[in-house]
Amino acid sequence: MSRLSGFPEFLPAERNAELIVLDHLRRVFELHGFSSIETRSAEPMEQLTRKGEIDKEVYVLRRLQAGEGDSDSGLGLHFDLTVPFARYVLENAGKLEFPFRRYQIQKVWRGERPQEGRFREFTQADIDIVAKDELPFHFDVEIAQVMAEAMSGLPVPALTLQINNRKILEGFYLGLGVGDPAAVMRIVDKLDKLPGDKVLELLGTDGGLTTDQAEKCLALAQISAPDSSFVEQVRALGVEHELLDTGLAELAEVIDSVTSSGSVTVVADLRIARGLDYYTGTVFETQMAGFEHLGSICSGGRYDQLASDGKNTYPGVGISLGVSRLLVPLITKHGLVADRSVPSTVLVALVDEESRALSMETAQKLRARGIPTEVAASAQKFGKQIRYAERRGIPFVWFPPVGDANHGVRDIRTANQVDADPDTWNPPTEDLTPNILRTPSKEQLT
Repeated sequence: MSRLSGFPEFLPAERNAELIVLDHLRRVFELHGFSSIETRSAEPMEQLTRKGEIDKEVYVLRRLQAGEGDSDSGLGLHFDLTVPFARYVLENAGKLEFPFRRYQIQKVWRGERPQEGRFREFTQADIDIVAKDELPFHFDVEIAQVMAEAMSGLPVPALTLQINNRKILEGFYLGLGVGDPAAVMRIVDKLDKLPGDKVLELLGTDGGLTTDQAEKCLALAQISAPDSSFVEQVRALGVEHELLDTGLAELAEVIDSVTSSGSVTVVADLRIARGLDYYTGTVFETQMAGFEHLGSICSGGRYDQLASDGKNTYPGVGISLGVSRLLVPLITKHGLVADRSVPSTVLVALVDEESRALSMETAQKLRARGIPTEVAASAQKFGKQIRYAERRGIPFVWFPPVGDANHGVRDIRTANQVDADPDTWNPPTEDLTPNILRTPSKEQLT
């Protein structure tokens, strides 16, 4: 049977690598006080398609045995976690404490052509902070800090968190006298896929800009800096507007507050625009070294109109990490894997079938103290039971007593064996759970 493209599946050791990443993300988000939610997988079609941007990608739900005259159910699978979150906020506003901080790690579905980094079913990890009526700007800074911290602990190649502010773009374009800033923003956003001279041409033909306006827009997009020195570079272009001033001040505050750490480098990148219309301020994108062709693996921004019920508005700022886009290429092609395919820390050996009850009792004593343990499947020679544990990555084999002997436990990595009591023995903390065995080397990525 051939694989179904666009629906990634992992072998156990690969899945354990994914779980290590998910557990790390969950830990960081919760350390910062974000509450976990999970929304339903289906939403009304009018909600999913109201922006009109990905109508062709929505999977529609329909019963297999629906009658010939029946229409579809009017439901579709969510294609991201922002649309269901906006609905969730409106439906539960009276029960939530604002500002509401949520994280959500969940599957989403998108009917696009499968290719590297793009799937029909994939996992995202989102964090958002939502307020009622007004959301202070310091939450933009916090969102960037939290995700930078989360990504810095991932077993992946170097990441670059690129940050911009759409107020800079819109203010700059308005200061230039551009009639349709949104159209220019969409053209500039193509710099990832098109060379600069082609974008310059499109700014004239499709954006209606003069040569001087187009050149200044391109010059703005080419500004990048690891600190707030970008402000002077923008000022040097000679464009003035109140909205531009606001955007520069906001972006400078984010860049000065969010420090690069570990594998994550933070930069101001004035090319970043983000295609979705609902972003109104800070915007984020993230590139992974060696995998720039995948596009952004972690994106988001501020949206002052996340949701509204006609009386109240709920502005928010958030960022979404494409877990599958990040991990699938590393796992399937570049050797990112855990050191064992099972959670078990200990395999309790089986002397013979008559003593299975003793092995089971020993295993239960270890489990009662939080040590993942399994019992050998059959009473083979101890050498074969050790090799069985070795193949699965289980670090310790426990030998129940025979005759007057004591319980013993062997670290099969070193062959060191000691007497041990199942009521008191503990493995090293790092052996209690699977660990990443290896990450892609620089040679593998080139």
